[in-house]
Amino acid sequence: MKKIATGIVLAMLLLTSVTAANAQKQANVKGTWDMKVESSLGNGTPVFELKHLTETTLEGTYKGRLGESKVSGTVKLNIIHLEFEISGGLIEYDGTVEGETMKGKIKLSSMGEGTFTGTRKK
Repeated sequence: MKKIATGIVLAMLLLTSVTAANAQKQANVKGTWDMKVESSLGNGTPVFELKHLTETTLEGTYKGRLGESKVSGTVKLNIIHLEFEISGGLIEYDGTVEGETMKGKIKLSSMGEGTFTGTRKK
């Protein structure tokens, strides 16, 4: 009986460590992302094209209601930060990535704030 209990405890510890390791995996955000934005300035559906310069450094493009712009950013584990300038104002997206989706908050320079969700195109 003791061996069975020990085996169960070891199996649970192994499962916990595998789950924790997967949760700490570096996100890959390369690709085209369709976003849905809700903000104090209105709603929109911008598209981001993103690629990795390094494991954690990003670049790409934004096309949406605010126009078009080059994007820079970072991704550390599953925490993402994207930023770009439109008409001299800095737009920032901060959130989390979970596989083929991301979500978070946006800061629209001094003009307002909002939220976003995104899905990577297949």
